[in-house]
Amino acid sequence: MTMTTPPGWYPDPGVPGTERWWDGTAWTGHTRAPGGQAFGSAEPVTVVAAPAVRRRGPLVAIGAVAVVLVAAIAAGVAVLGQGDDGPHTTSASKSATAPVAVNSPSVKPSSGPSDDPRTLVDQLNGITLPIPDGWEKSDDAVTRLVTMATKDTYNCPGDSGFCHHGKVTTSTATMTDLKTAEAVAKNDITDAANDAYDHDPIGSRPYGGITSHREVKSGSVVVDGRTGYLVRWEVKTGAGPGGYVESLAFPSTVGSEAMVIARFAFDAGPDGPPLALMDTITQGIAPIGGSQNGGVGSSLPPPSL
Repeated sequence: MTMTTPPGWYPDPGVPGTERWWDGTAWTGHTRAPGGQAFGSAEPVTVVAAPAVRRRGPLVAIGAVAVVLVAAIAAGVAVLGQGDDGPHTTSASKSATAPVAVNSPSVKPSSGPSDDPRTLVDQLNGITLPIPDGWEKSDDAVTRLVTMATKDTYNCPGDSGFCHHGKVTTSTATMTDLKTAEAVAKNDITDAANDAYDHDPIGSRPYGGITSHREVKSGSVVVDGRTGYLVRWEVKTGAGPGGYVESLAFPSTVGSEAMVIARFAFDAGPDGPPLALMDTITQGIAPIGGSQNGGVGSSLPPPSL
């Protein structure tokens, strides 16, 4: 049923004591005194409110209530849609096939897709490293670096916590303008030694700090067919047997060919890994999904201790 107010004279909402003609759709310019002679124009005019709907019995009243309810619901939806800066979709308008937003996993450095326990994969730098017997991949929650370490641990001699007899990490050289492998390795060795044996990233001193060091090896070396450079120190510590630290830098085979840094930290003494294992791991570095390259620098012999 169409609910409209029929044409007629109604109290003028804008001028008390006056009636105005409602033509069924809008107020006109005709006004009059209540029950008196009409005057004014028949053109529609803007008035604050429409006349009340004349009662036509129960059905008319029910219909009027329905109209009010529908208008109220529509107004409520409109208000909800304007609560923020952008448009919103109400739950009633969602279809069963509407796409669902899914949160992406956080990105973090990964040791790669390989599940091979014998291979450490550095996807960012496009290389793999052989994992020696008795070693395993290790998630370093603090540095977030690609890491492998000896499986066996022991109580740190200088502070609380557990220490490994050996650890190797790889990363990309950043925050530096140095361009050669030699310069990068020589610049990194102090930080490598301090991070391994002087203090850890959270400020603990698992070996009581470094008391002295000496260089035991340095020189050019072939890494995945490219000329790299290594610097190796022996460090003495305030507690424990001390150890050996090496910074190995070489050009990446992927991306912008930025320098890659591999850090080695081996405990000294009978429980530490043999130093020759550093060279074995270096010789085993290869590109992901391929064999070792034989390019620039392949004729360079490894430096001797």
